[in-house]
Parts: sequence; structure tokens; C-alpha cells
Amino acid sequence: MHVLVFNAGSSSLKFGIFSVGTETRGVFKGSYERFRSRGCEYRFRHGETDERGAAEFGSPTEALKGVPAALKRFGVEAIDAIGHRIVHGGARFSSPTLLDDETVEAIAALSPLAPLHNPANLEAVRLCRGLWPDLPQVAVFDTAFHLSNPAFVTTYAVPARWREAGLRRYGFHGTSHKYVAERAAEEIDRPLFDLQLVSIHLGNGASVCAVNRGHSMDSSMGMTPLEGLVMGTRSGDVDPGAFGFLSRELGLSVQQIEDALYDESGLKGLAGSSDMRDIEDRAAKGDPQAQLAIEIYAYRAKKYVGAYAAAMGGLDAIVFTGGIGENSPSMRRRICDGLDFMGLQLDHDRNMGVNLSGHAASQIQAYGSRVRVFVTETAEQLMIARETAAMLAAGQPGGQLRLPIAVSARHVHLSREAVDALFGKGYVLDQATPLRQPGHWAAGERVTLVGPKGRLERVAILGPLRERTQIEVSRTDSFALGIDVPVRDSGRIEATPQVTIEGPSGSFTTDGLIIAARHIHTNPADAKRLGIQDGEYVDVRVGDEDRGLTFGRTLVRVGANSFTEVHIDTDEANAAGIEVTAMGQLVQN
Repeated sequence: MHVLVFNAGSSSLKFGIFSVGTETRGVFKGSYERFRSRGCEYRFRHGETDERGAAEFGSPTEALKGVPAALKRFGVEAIDAIGHRIVHGGARFSSPTLLDDETVEAIAALSPLAPLHNPANLEAVRLCRGLWPDLPQVAVFDTAFHLSNPAFVTTYAVPARWREAGLRRYGFHGTSHKYVAERAAEEIDRPLFDLQLVSIHLGNGASVCAVNRGHSMDSSMGMTPLEGLVMGTRSGDVDPGAFGFLSRELGLSVQQIEDALYDESGLKGLAGSSDMRDIEDRAAKGDPQAQLAIEIYAYRAKKYVGAYAAAMGGLDAIVFTGGIGENSPSMRRRICDGLDFMGLQLDHDRNMGVNLSGHAASQIQAYGSRVRVFVTETAEQLMIARETAAMLAAGQPGGQLRLPIAVSARHVHLSREAVDALFGKGYVLDQATPLRQPGHWAAGERVTLVGPKGRLERVAILGPLRERTQIEVSRTDSFALGIDVPVRDSGRIEATPQVTIEGPSGSFTTDGLIIAARHIHTNPADAKRLGIQDGEYVDVRVGDEDRGLTFGRTLVRVGANSFTEVHIDTDEANAAGIEVTAMGQLVQN
């Protein structure tokens, strides 16, 4: 499938064509930037060609109308679908969505939350629906990755009527943060669900994301892309009391203040330029305002790194991306210096010699540093192409319906009685990590499983508490314990073996030990789209034609608010060659 991807902003237009199959590769990349009344600058890359020049387009809207001619000139007109970056999807859009009239209206209604971005995104959507009326067009949302954030992260401490009106934190740059987290996990050669990462996207827009065991736990941006780090023209964190102060002292309206925070603040407000390259050059020549701007920029980012490491309870790696993150060794150094107490040290030569060709993820930490530091190019357009193709494949009747695969390591679901025995009467577990399934979490505490042959240390506890304790292990784990463990659907634990669980305050011996049968969690809307029903068994294919395999008899579980994904255990993941993330294909019989 060939997917044309658009990232349309208020001051630039970026687009590309990607071939999506077992691998995703770029076919063509184009951009129009630096718009002025007399025209703009463009760049086209196709094969060995890297063409730059000037075009007579005065705005991104005019430039988009010229895209078909540019594609025709390079002979890359064959397109199967179009994917659009949409900055704000609110709480409604948790996955890529087909752009029909209803969806366009719903996105337009979210424009007050992203006044700089959503209108520009939608203008591109409307033009593309006119230019390519017969092609399916899909919205991929910056906010979707962050919808796994727990309520204590997304909730502002404001009156209930404000929250009921929609005031909450969302987070942005989700496509970028998701990609670089997966890329870092590939380089570390450990599953993403086993890692605690901080992704730092530094560009004209900037944000930091805590990626806790595969899921976004928190992001520096909030209800709008204005909160958080200092950016090119955006202020980042500002005391909301500033609105009242500026209204009283300077007579400014809310709109005037908001416009200034978006367009006249950040690096531009501090040093008169939104370009970090200019500011670094001026700082080196002794400009005090440029020097202060750099110090504020780095300090804000460093503060978020420390906060997110504390929130996750650990840190395996940080990842720099975005124009500044990729290209400014001095900014990376400023942010990382002083984090030795966390086990993070940079290597000067590696930091200065970063090479990002071929989608590399360069490691720049000092040898012996406990925390790794990566630099990699973000690939938002590539991720949009992948997600567009996956969404369309899942929606094709009779086609291969694609589903995300989640690998479930050994864990326990405890009853109140078990918690009391293991941790003390009335003990309350620490709900440390939210899971994709709404209302579910992983506790900060760990327990040990004891069998006649051996022990399994640091076993995760998943919540909420259940009426009966259930322990889920893999077949390999059963041999380590020395217990013959049956394969069961979760919840069906009658006549199952006993095992002893050890905690800091005691032990608890119980039945309920099972190898959990693979299953699909989904919600009514996705079940309807996929053509599956609660309680039925389906087949899921994983991998390519030569080395792939099919998981038969996979139970479907439909829940009102469930997140759609397939759950398999570690033995099944190893058999399928799944290391970080994977997609399965629902086999239609």
C-alpha cells in the first residue's frame, strides 16, 4: 500500500509517500517552508534526488494545491490512501479514524483546544478530500498515545463544572514519542513493556514524555500544546495568575494574552528569535539575553526529566529527538549535566559525533553509565503511514484485520485476604503504573512465587483487587516452579493447583495458578468493526508469510470501555519472534 502523508501547519507543509508492507519505507518526501508574500522555499527528496528551490506559493494552503503536480513530475502518483496528522483528538479519538463528514466536524469542534494547529490540519483535510475524492483518508492524532495517562495526571485541580466542560490535560507529540520509544527499545534489545524511558522532543514545539513500560504515563503538554517546556514562540509553563495581572496592569484582553503566549513568547520572547541556531551563535558572542534563553530552555527540560524519573520510580534511558534534540550537542549536554546522581553520564566525543543516517539511534552515554542516552530522528510521517495502513486493513471486509499484540509476563491478581497476609492488615497497594485497559494498573510492590522445585522472584501485582486470587504464569514458569499448571481462561480457576506467595509481611498459599489462555480485549464499537462477538473464538496470525504463525482459538472478550489488543504470554511471544511490539492479523474464516 502506498500512503501519502500530510503534516500541515500554519507556517509549513510537509508531506511524503510511504510504501507500507512487512516493512515501511519512504518513497518521496517534500516540504514547503518559510512562506513570504512573494513565495516560499521547497525541498523534494526522491531516490538520489535532493532538490531545493523557491516556489510561488504564499501559504501552506496554496502549496498543497501544487502537490499533485510535484508528485506527477517525479512519477510517484500511485497512491492508495492519505494519512493526516491531526494535533488534537480530545478524549474521543484514541486511534486512527476514517475522515468522513462526521469526523471532520468533531475535529473542528476541538479547534479551541489547539487554535494554531487543528484549523490548519483541517484545511489540508478539506483540500485533500477535494483533490483526491476517491481515496480513503485517515486522521492520526497526536493526543491518542497519551490517553493511557491516569486520572491523577490528566486532572486539573479546578472546579468540577470546569472539568465537566472538558478542561483536562491531553499531551501532544504522541506519534513522535511512541516512535522513538519503540526505536530505543529495539536498540536496547529489551521489550518496551520492560523499560522506563523519557522521550525529549525538542523543536519549535517541544515536549517531554514519560513512557512507563510501553505506555505514556505523563507528558509536559497539557490541555493545549502551550503547557510545559519553553518552545520557539510558545511560553510553556506560566502561572495562570498572569492573566489577571496582565489584564489589570496592561489592560490586555484574554485573546491578546493568549495570542502573545502562542506567538510572541518562548525563545522569541526571551531573545527575539525562535531559532535555536541563531540564539546559540549569539550566546557564544556574549549576548546576555541569548545566554539566559538557553539556560531557561535547558533547565525546564532537565526539571521534567528528573520529575518523570521520580514518577516512574526509575529510568533506563532518555531519548532526544526533534530539530534541536537531534542537532544541538550543547543543548543535550546542558540537559544531562548534573544528572550523575541518577546514573546518567554523557560521553563528550559520542555526543559531538552523532550520525543519524539510516534511521540510526546513536547512543551518547559514557561507558559505564547506568542510564542510556539516545539521539534519533523522529519519524512521525512514517508512523502515520503505518497507522493509516493498519486502520484501513482492519476495516476491509474479508481482509486481514490488524490488532496490536500485548505480551503479558507472569503476574498475580490478589484478593483482599491475600494482600492482608502478604503486606499487613489493611495495606493499600501502590497503583504505580496505569495499564491500557481502563481502571487497571500495576502495583509498585512485588511478590515471590514458591513451588516445590524453585522460586520466581519479583512477580508483578496487577489491580484492581479480585474476590479470589489468581496467579498467571507461562509454561516455562511452571517448570521452574515444578508444578503442572493448566491452561485456563482468566477467571476460571476451579480445581487449579496451589502455590505459595511470599510478601514482606508473610506468605499466602492458594489455588488459582493458571497459564492464561490467549484472548482479545475489545469494546463494542471495535468488535462491530472487526465483526467479532463476546465469547467467540478466533484465529490471529502473527509474522510474515515465511516465518509467521497463527494463534488459534483466541477468546474474544468485549467490555464497555476495553482497549482493543491481543494478550499472549511470554512463551507465545518468543515463539512468534515478538521482541518489542507487533501487530496481529485477525483471520476471517
